[in-house]
Amino acid sequence: MNYPNGKPFNVNKAQVGRNQSTDSSNIDYGGRGMSLEGDIEKSNTYYLHHGVAVIHKKPTPVQIVNVDYPRRSKAVINEAYFRTPSTTDYNGLYGGHYIDFEAKETKNKTSFPLSNIHEHQVKHMEACNKQGGIVFLLIRFKSLDKVFLLPYSKFEFFWNRYKNNIKKSITVEEFTKNGYYIPYQYQPRLNYLKAVDKLILDESEDRV
Repeated sequence: MNYPNGKPFNVNKAQVGRNQSTDSSNIDYGGRGMSLEGDIEKSNTYYLHHGVAVIHKKPTPVQIVNVDYPRRSKAVINEAYFRTPSTTDYNGLYGGHYIDFEAKETKNKTSFPLSNIHEHQVKHMEACNKQGGIVFLLIRFKSLDKVFLLPYSKFEFFWNRYKNNIKKSITVEEFTKNGYYIPYQYQPRLNYLKAVDKLILDESEDRV
């Protein structure tokens, strides 16, 4: 699939919410080979079914150009384009807060290449942040099997550094220092809202 400009698309709670116990929250079960998107989807389903939050992956409008019908029961899309550039991957509501975030994986063992983030996505995150939304990135280092939540307020520094051709990536050490490590557990699989709780608390203290 391609964007309208022809560029290719690269697929790449002190409680659980505030409503339930976290007896298993310190157990690290590991990624077990699942994609970050799969982990997030399982967690979002858990949050929804337990009344914790309503967060979904955003649909992206697609213009289908060419479809092949090898037989009546099966259609194959040979060519399609995104009608508009995508913004971020997920959004929703949690505890009265608007949540908006991008999720990415990297095979790199030491840093996350910022070339994986698009300018229009950063502009969207900036706009949501200015409106008071809780905006962040979830980054998974596949080889390390580690996931970090990086708040937009921290990401902004690294993006400006990248745009000024100073450094093209964010190191694991910088994620550790500026973000929140999210261990795997049983239920929900990737309890990123626990990190969001810490983010909300930290940002409220910064405003005092």
